Amino acid sequence: MSIGEAVPGTTPARLQALPVALRKVLAPLLGNEGSAQTGRAAILAFSIRIGSAAIAYLSQVLLARWMGSFEYGVFVFVWVWVLILGGLTTLGLSAAAMRYVAEYRETGRHELLRGLLNRSRVIAVFASTLLALAGLVGLYVLGDRVATYYVLPAFLILFCLPMYTLVDVQDGIARGCGWMDVALVPPYILRPLLLLLAMLGIYVSGIEMSAVSAAGAAIFASWASAIVQGLQLRKRFNTDIGTGKCDYDTKLWMSTALPLLLFHGFELLLQNTDILVLSLYVSPSDVAVYFAALKTISLVAFVHFAVGAATANRFSAHNALGEKTKLQRAVRDAVKWTFWPSLGGAIVLLLLGKPLLWLFGSEFTMGYPAMFVLGIGLVLRAATGPVEIVLNMLGEQKICAAILFAMAGLNLALNFALIPAYGLMGAAAATAISMALGAFSMAYAAHKRVKLTCFI
Repeated sequence: MSIGEAVPGTTPARLQALPVALRKVLAPLLGNEGSAQTGRAAILAFSIRIGSAAIAYLSQVLLARWMGSFEYGVFVFVWVWVLILGGLTTLGLSAAAMRYVAEYRETGRHELLRGLLNRSRVIAVFASTLLALAGLVGLYVLGDRVATYYVLPAFLILFCLPMYTLVDVQDGIARGCGWMDVALVPPYILRPLLLLLAMLGIYVSGIEMSAVSAAGAAIFASWASAIVQGLQLRKRFNTDIGTGKCDYDTKLWMSTALPLLLFHGFELLLQNTDILVLSLYVSPSDVAVYFAALKTISLVAFVHFAVGAATANRFSAHNALGEKTKLQRAVRDAVKWTFWPSLGGAIVLLLLGKPLLWLFGSEFTMGYPAMFVLGIGLVLRAATGPVEIVLNMLGEQKICAAILFAMAGLNLALNFALIPAYGLMGAAAATAISMALGAFSMAYAAHKRVKLTCFI
């Protein structure tokens, strides 16, 4: 069901039949108006991410327990490079597809929709494969300058890159259609579950639990989830619009995508600079402690992601149809659905922070102060809702990229300034400050450029 569709069988009479207390709770979600549709889609996306969080968190805890903090830290470092490179090699097509898929479906331009579905995936896989090959050559040439414990895991993890990139693009296509299950289940449920099952098989078979074995498990999980998602997407499109002629507007798609690539690239740097800079100053064990704290408090960010995923196609559709009032209402609802659950989630996670970190191992509790600082940054960002999605869907991707470029530079400078003196707390403070300033700057840009209020 897409965001724009009503819940089958939900009528005012049926709502009236519910108990009064339950009716008051469910009324904002069971209607056919835009706010109810946003709420339902956000809850679906959030539910998938909650399931993903449980699987991913369990897998991270078990990996840390099975591998030890040192090997776990090595794997974290090389996997962060997959996140960064995989995000870059989409060339911005994931976000561009989200925008144009929603627009083409809304306006009935199915030939362009089919063309976008085919070409965006081919371009992204080709680019990521080239970069993976370049990375393999680079490791061969510079191998003696890289710490030995990083070389083989890094070599193996590059084989994940094409399929990681493909999943990212297919995610954007499915989100543009409002198909949250196809968009989110393969990368956020299936992939971590397959990684966990592969590592469990390695553990049971008695093979050494190291960063190398984890990289091998990641290859299997990445390829399997990409294939499953691709098959789901093809089946859903064949049912939705059928097969037929394809038209291509590659110049338009790439002219939109490349500024979005800058946006996404700077966002990835903003999110991962702390890990990369930390690795220059501290041991893999300390990197693992920080990563555990980051992953624990980042459960709050699932709310932000879920609301953004649920509302992106509505922003694009309302804008394409010139529905300014409905667009502002959708933005207001998105901010509300982002901030209050994020605030509540942050409070709960910080109250349970030390026991949760202890699950990784007793030494991981030293990451709690950093977790607290990161939580403040996440709540401040949530106060502006998915403002970056709003700007991107309305064609303001250049201002997004400019703001994120400034924040990525600030984050890098703060990390280098604070980490040598304050270690993990310095990394957390640099990330929280940059995150909050970036969100507030985008909210200001939205107010000035598209006359939308993106603040709680």
